[in-house]
Order: sequence, then C-alpha cells, then structure tokens
Amino acid sequence: MDFEIVSGDISSLETECLIVAIEADNALSPAAKAADEASSGYISEILSGGDISGKTAQTLLLHKVPGLAAKRVLLLGLGKEDDRNNRSYRKVVKAAMGIVKSTGVSSATFALNTTLTNDDDNYRQLRHLVEWSGNELYTYDETKSKKADPLKLEQIAIYVEDIDSEIAETALLDGTAIVNGTSIARDLGNLPGNICTPTYLAEQALELDDEFDELTTTILEEDEMAELGMNSMLSVGNGSDQPSKLIVMEYKGGPEGEKPHVLVGKGITFDTGGISLKPGAGMDEMKFDMCGAASVFGAMTSLCEMALPINVVGIVAAAENMPSGCATKPGDIVTTMSGQTVEILNTDAEGRLVLCDALTYAGKFEPASVVDIATLTGACIIALGHHATGVLSNNDDLAAELLEAGEQAADNGWQLPLWDEFQEQLDSNFADIANIGGRPGGTITAACFLSRFTKEYRWAHLDIAGVAWNSGGKDKGATGRCVPMLTQYLLNQSAEEE
Repeated sequence: MDFEIVSGDISSLETECLIVAIEADNALSPAAKAADEASSGYISEILSGGDISGKTAQTLLLHKVPGLAAKRVLLLGLGKEDDRNNRSYRKVVKAAMGIVKSTGVSSATFALNTTLTNDDDNYRQLRHLVEWSGNELYTYDETKSKKADPLKLEQIAIYVEDIDSEIAETALLDGTAIVNGTSIARDLGNLPGNICTPTYLAEQALELDDEFDELTTTILEEDEMAELGMNSMLSVGNGSDQPSKLIVMEYKGGPEGEKPHVLVGKGITFDTGGISLKPGAGMDEMKFDMCGAASVFGAMTSLCEMALPINVVGIVAAAENMPSGCATKPGDIVTTMSGQTVEILNTDAEGRLVLCDALTYAGKFEPASVVDIATLTGACIIALGHHATGVLSNNDDLAAELLEAGEQAADNGWQLPLWDEFQEQLDSNFADIANIGGRPGGTITAACFLSRFTKEYRWAHLDIAGVAWNSGGKDKGATGRCVPMLTQYLLNQSAEEE
C-alpha cells in the first residue's frame, strides 16, 4: 500500500474518496467546513436531513458533491471531544476503512485535521492512522486455493495542515514499517503447524538476513544446543520429528561495541501439551503458540525498515511439542544451560523450558536489556482478559519503559508483581526448581521461573496469551501484538541513546 502526505485546497484534492470528520451534534471539522464552503453548503444541507449526527464511527457516503474534485465524500463521525481516545479513534478508522474497501476505490484521502484522541501528539495520531488503516487491509489467503480478489485500493493519502512536514513524513514511514512488521507477525501466526515448523521459521530468518544488510542470522541446530547444555529446550522437542532450532538475528545499526537490546520469542510452532495432552476442543489454535516468536520477527522487520541507529538481537526458541515414545515425561529432570536442574511436572508448561535456555544464551551478548515475549499462561487471560499484555520484570524502570511504550503505541500492557513469596511455589523435592507452581498466580509463577535465569541483566517478560490471537468467528486469527509495543520500545531506546 502506498501512503502519502498531501496538503493544499480541500476542494481541489483529486481522490476517489475524501474522508472528512463530523463531530458530535453535526459540528463540522475544519476540513469538513472547507468542503462545505466549496460545495455551497451541500454538506450542511445533508446533515440537516438527520442521516448522520456525528456519533463515533457513524458514516455517510456522498457521491458527486458539487464544488469538489473528489469523486466521493465520506462523512465520518468522531463523537464528543471529551470522549475521544485511542479506542474510539481506532473504531473510527475501522469504520472508514470498511466503507473504503466496500466501494472498491483505488485511492482515499483522510482529512481528519481535528482533535482525534486525548493525546495531542501529531506524530502519534498520524502514525496510528497509517498503522490502523494498513492493518484493516490485511488479508490471509496463503493456504487457500482461491486467493482473495486483488485489492483495488492502491493509495491512502493523509491531508495535513499546520503540522511540520518532517514530523508528518516520519510518522508515515514509521507507521508503514510497523504495519509491515505486524503483517509479518500475523502471517507467521496464521500459518498451520505443518507449514510453519521450526525449520520454516529458521528459513524466514535467513530470508530477512538476505533482505537487510544490517542483519545477520545464525541458526543453532540441536547438536550445537546439546554442546551448550541446552537440555531444557531440547527436552521440549524430544517427542517431535521436527528438529528444534535456536534462531539468532543480530541487527547492528548502532555503534560497534554498544550493548544490544535483546528480544527473545517463544516459538512453539505447535503445542499438543506433550504427554500432558491438552483437550481436543480448540487445539487447532495451538498453532498460535509461536506468536511470541512471530512478534520478534515483526519487530525485527520494523526495526530494519526504520534503520534505527541501535543494536538489537532477536532470539527465537523454536520447537514443536508432541507426544511420542521419545517425549519428555512428567517427573523427568533436565539440566539447563545455566546448570540449574528442573523437574518437569507438566509437559504442557513447555514455553518456560525453551525460554530459560534462550534467556541464558542471551546473556552472552552482555545486553542492555532483555525482553522475552510468549503466549505463556492461560492464567494471564483470566487476569487481564484479551485486552492487555502481562508485564513482569526484575527491574521496575524497564517495566515502566515497556508500559510507556505500550501506551504510546496503543498496545497496552499491565504490570503484575514478581514477589519472592511466589518463588516458593516452585520448590521441588528432587531438583533445583519445578516447572509449575500450581494454579494460584500462574502467570506470576511462570515469570518467577524465568527470573531464575535472568539475574545478570535487566529483564522483562511479556505474557501475550490473551492478546496474540482472536478465537472463533470471522475475526479468528493472529493479531500481530505486541509488535507495536516492542517497536515503540526500541524507538524510545534509540532516541535516548542518540
């Protein structure tokens, strides 16, 4: 999709669909007022008929409005100014894109030059418009015999007034990069487990290496992981015919020797639960258990497209969790790369088993920070629903940075405690640590497990079990979260280091 910034006289904008805002009680936004004046009050006359009142996400499509070069004008309700926020803004963009897609136009121009949210940051408002309109155009048809009809929409323009042109262009470029990264994450998440295997993920990482000069990819095979003592990660893939992979993507955009920020993604490409087999209903959705890895791929893609002057390492711990005669059994004990031993009481708590070795491996980069991302616990859905990412950290400043990034990116997180009291639930009679701590505080005890392997650096854990995909119905599929939060975090780190 081609995005561009435009300005000038509203009446002379040549577009197949001009989108202007109507505020509560039929108040005209500046662009709508200019269009109304150019049309000799035509829009005001339409509004007086009562077909639209300006409520949030209301729409009314007009054809051949006199005095305007635009072939169509879409009136788009914004609601009351006091009620506007990121949630209502996203609804507005979704409603507009629904009309734009249904009309089959080849170009559309958003002219929403008024208060859109309770955040007056022009850069962020423009970037979100690019992100959210781009996300509405996402289609998955990779595994369908009949492909989706080619998208007729070729260009989305954003009309701006009184905004620094450099800010506007930066917002457009950053928004486009985040759209592309989010789409990559959604594509990987939506692919079935028989296609998106650990080997497939490794191949995608090598393709990224080929595409971007600043990126170098290394794939660690099972024998190399065994030499490093990564027995916990290897135990997860024991029951599968698919070989596990540790995928390491190094982006070197910053000064040589500058400590990198490390993203670690859980890449369980299909999770049956292993010997601790999951119920059959809904098990197809366990292809989404690699969405943490997908978000790392997405963030690395956005990072490369933005060419941020920062050093970042993306690590993906990829494995398939299957039951077989070779599978790890409940009660088995493994020695991790760190030397700590783990009693595996439940083979369905496998994400932490691959992450703990990957987190130990991350220490070799002497990182400035490490953030792991995982669809780790169903308990996080009980705690936070499908709205917020769970954030847990051994460093409150790092947690605050991630929460701020989430707020800026409209990809919200919520911090949960990581108190020592929870650690006691992981006590084992037979090993240094058990891999589960019971039902109470399940999200927290999972993070407590990971914290045992992250004592040497600043670390945060993002549990995206509730936000990584939508279940059931026409919206079923990967969401691409938390690519926006991660990318914003890296943007903020880059700005600080510059």
